[in-house]
Amino acid sequence: MSFPRYPKYKDSGVEWLGEVPEHWGVKPLKTVASHNDDVLPEDTPPDYEINYVDISGVEAGAGITTRETMPFSAAPSRARRKVQHGDVIVSTVRTYLRAIARIVEPESNLVVSTGFAAIRPREALCAGFAGYMLSGNHFIEQVIARSTGVSYPAINASELVGIPALLPPPKEQAAIATFLDRETAKIDALIAEQQRLIELLQEKRQAVISHVVTKGLNPDAPMKDSGIEWLGEVPEHWQVIPLKRLADIQTGVAKGKDNSGKATISVPYLRVANVQDGYLDLNEVTTIDIPADELPRYSLRAGDVLMNEGGDFDKLGRGCIWEGQLDPCITQNHVFAVRPRCVSAQWLNAITGSGYAQFYFMSRSKQSTNLASISSTNLMELPVILPPNEEQSGVLSFMATQTSLFTSLTAKATQAIALLQERRSALISAAVTGQIDVRGLAGSEAA
Repeated sequence: MSFPRYPKYKDSGVEWLGEVPEHWGVKPLKTVASHNDDVLPEDTPPDYEINYVDISGVEAGAGITTRETMPFSAAPSRARRKVQHGDVIVSTVRTYLRAIARIVEPESNLVVSTGFAAIRPREALCAGFAGYMLSGNHFIEQVIARSTGVSYPAINASELVGIPALLPPPKEQAAIATFLDRETAKIDALIAEQQRLIELLQEKRQAVISHVVTKGLNPDAPMKDSGIEWLGEVPEHWQVIPLKRLADIQTGVAKGKDNSGKATISVPYLRVANVQDGYLDLNEVTTIDIPADELPRYSLRAGDVLMNEGGDFDKLGRGCIWEGQLDPCITQNHVFAVRPRCVSAQWLNAITGSGYAQFYFMSRSKQSTNLASISSTNLMELPVILPPNEEQSGVLSFMATQTSLFTSLTAKATQAIALLQERRSALISAAVTGQIDVRGLAGSEAA
């Protein structure tokens, strides 16, 4: 649907704002809002419990997504910014630039990072409108332009509130906020549907892989007990062999080792973040200094199957095949390189990425809150289901076809999400800058 424009516009007097509706005002944000009014005092009782929101706990369009409960004595020094209903928190750090959220009926002990500027609207500024205005592209672009610093660009809160704010009449602000509440909710629902579709595709992909690597492609094949209770039956002519009989394992280098007095060499090394599920992310590969004579011991070889030793639950055991993209290259100690001897790298990678292997890793791992790790000893006891070579090839070919299909469908859903997010952002910017007139639509369906 196309939206009407206002009848008359005027020059805003601000080059980057251009023309605005004739009856709108333009004032520095600080004239209609205060900022950073409340902070927790340093003499707060140590046992006072706070709900803390760090910058990483706010996502663009979603608002506050995570918070952590802790006593004041355990809180980081940046956990000081108190907020109240109607405040808008805006990240002053460009790394998290779109971390912007409107505070709605918060608990009394909600505290946010001092990395946020807490904007508190005064009477002339509707809180709902302020939340959308401060997340508009025009405002964010000005934050970027006024940020300073190289490695960690940021803007001072007093500079942020000096940015010009567009001010429709209060009733019109409320109408714009009402319109955007409704329209963004529709878009958010569509985004959620696509995100759920991606989750279902991932689950289906995992189920297909797990089935074919444990049961094969012939539904009529005679079966036998695998001898492993949680694995169940496997085709009668397949073998089940511990990984240690089929491959060797190479551990990586731990950071912080003392190399004093040794001739060293700087080499690229892979971290857990580089080793994704089925692919490598080599956009950021760091280097590490190791003794030159240790390079042969740690160097990766094409055909090694990389696996994460641990981290978040979703990272445990995930990996892919190393194809020699960098030479030389090594891994950190949290990434295993499994070197096949009597099994193909492709089959081993399919096995370690299957549901049954993931179950094994979790059942043998050391676990703490949201974290898990598996030892090389336990990894090498992984039971590997091994069909004849010809059947391996057939299963791998089938998996490649299915994976390609799931990847294509996932890519389409991901593209749909990106387009919806662009529409959401564009709609907000158009409404809060007066490029569309929604006054007659605030109380009606606008789809």
